[in-house]
Amino acid sequence: MSRSDGSVLTVASLRVVIALRHSTVRAVDDVSFTIAPGETVGLVGESGCGKTTIGLALLRLLPAGGRIVSGSVRLGGHELTTLDDEQMRAVRGDRIGIVFQDPLTSLNPTMTIGSQVGEPLRIHRGATARTARDRAAELLELVGLPSPSRQLDRYPHQLSGGMRQRVSLAAALACDPALLIADEPTTALDVTTQDQILELFSRLKREIGMAVLLITHDMGVVAGQADRVLVMYAGKLVEVGATDQVFYRTRHRYTQALLESIPTLTSSRAEALHSIPGQPPDLAHPPPGCRFAPRCAFMTDECRAAQPAMSGSQAHTFACIHPAEARA
Repeated sequence: MSRSDGSVLTVASLRVVIALRHSTVRAVDDVSFTIAPGETVGLVGESGCGKTTIGLALLRLLPAGGRIVSGSVRLGGHELTTLDDEQMRAVRGDRIGIVFQDPLTSLNPTMTIGSQVGEPLRIHRGATARTARDRAAELLELVGLPSPSRQLDRYPHQLSGGMRQRVSLAAALACDPALLIADEPTTALDVTTQDQILELFSRLKREIGMAVLLITHDMGVVAGQADRVLVMYAGKLVEVGATDQVFYRTRHRYTQALLESIPTLTSSRAEALHSIPGQPPDLAHPPPGCRFAPRCAFMTDECRAAQPAMSGSQAHTFACIHPAEARA
């Protein structure tokens, strides 16, 4: 599945708009990134910044009014933006798997667990019902579901949130996809179950070696899971680099503000948590300059004048006119 340049996924200058009744939202604006085989890339940012839209655009599952207006999405050597609906259905669940944020709404309540996990095998591999059922039991065991054979005839509402998320992951892995998109996979789970799911992701990454796009607003999840981090704000990437670089040599002021908002073990209960002032801009009418400028304490007239271009090294880029000082 990988290209000659070593990438499983290559996204170049992707632009996505969502047409509303009275306006058009520029949800994703000129976004480019790659994912290598076996690499986990974390896509982080506040709610509404366009993270989930990117994941849906890769699968061509945009909501009503949403469309890709320009750019390229290449999976291996194949351009996805030019495929018709039937060709895209052959990609979804086969070469790209996805785990949604809420497994209760993403799983079909009228189908048994065994049928849902085995469905990709029947559609994409032509497996018989018996073969698909046997493989479903193996996949449920792979993702750590207790007594997998006994779960096959149960329904989603009979399982806990953590068990449903494991079922979603098993279905996403059924056809050994080249790329797994995990969209907020731990948000709806309690802390203990979150830790179990994240540990499962780490183990599967080592054992299977698949590429993962991890979409989340939780910087702690990214710190423990991602090899590289894409920081997104108001539809644009503002900082990209290896996880250690982004966390310990932060350059963009938005990334810095996100990290300052994370509570630490030494934080006092009497001390208020840091919050970013203001609100993200209206993407139907984005500002001409840096989109973070109205909320940034380091903003100048230069920031308002024009959007800053990406700068820095090949391994760590950022779009900030007044970047934070790089620490040794």
